[in-house]
Amino acid sequence: MLFFGQIHCPITKLSAAWIQVSAFQFLKNPIDKEFTCLIIRNTFGQLMTENKQFDFWYAVNNTEVLQLPSTRLETFGTSVVNYHLLTELMDSTNKIRVREGRIEAFRPQIITPQSFLETMLEGFGEQASQYAEWMRTHQADLMILRYGFSIRKREVNDHIVSEALPVVVEQVRESLADKADPLGALLIGVEEPWEVCLLKLMVEVVQQSAPNHAHQLSADPKGVRHEIEHEFREAQRDKSRVAYLSEKLRKHKLFAEYEDRFFALVRSHG
Repeated sequence: MLFFGQIHCPITKLSAAWIQVSAFQFLKNPIDKEFTCLIIRNTFGQLMTENKQFDFWYAVNNTEVLQLPSTRLETFGTSVVNYHLLTELMDSTNKIRVREGRIEAFRPQIITPQSFLETMLEGFGEQASQYAEWMRTHQADLMILRYGFSIRKREVNDHIVSEALPVVVEQVRESLADKADPLGALLIGVEEPWEVCLLKLMVEVVQQSAPNHAHQLSADPKGVRHEIEHEFREAQRDKSRVAYLSEKLRKHKLFAEYEDRFFALVRSHG
């Protein structure tokens, strides 16, 4: 799987960040090699300075995701990942900062290879040309999904624990187990820039979710059937929703396909 991440604002200085990660999912004829690449731009679409690149990769290489959410991201809606990030304070012994916050993951969008090349790879030189050629060769076998994530710093809670890192890890693990939160995540990272650690988390979350999303979106690209299934459940609980369900089926020219199921529902309400 091939990943591209794009940060649309300097997340270390703003109160909120918008992050995009694009996943390339093979629909058929998968190749053996795995490709991984992160493309980072700042607000103005420029490449990061050398120092910023060093800070970024330092954070990426020193981040370890210990626990991913037990459930996948929603295919046709938004999800909220509740992260717990542990970082050792610099120049201190047995001082661990525990950050707890929320990352909102938006509904994945299908984009075309051409659209991706035009918007994401412009100005990246020879390496971009190689990826572009690879994409053109494999585009018939690819589905490209774009994921958007929102991180709001004002929603972050943090506190210092005076314990060794392994002890704090086990304490947070136990807390997560008690909460039984299917979208809880635990990771170890760095104090600065700690926000980059969350990008690595979201790449792994996407990696976990993308194959299922690709399968569902291949069958239902616009999410119409997902909406219809929702309306069937609503109409089963509430007779007044049956008319709306009928209208929706006719609007999308799917009434004939669902006709038997629809009339069985009508009969069930007497």
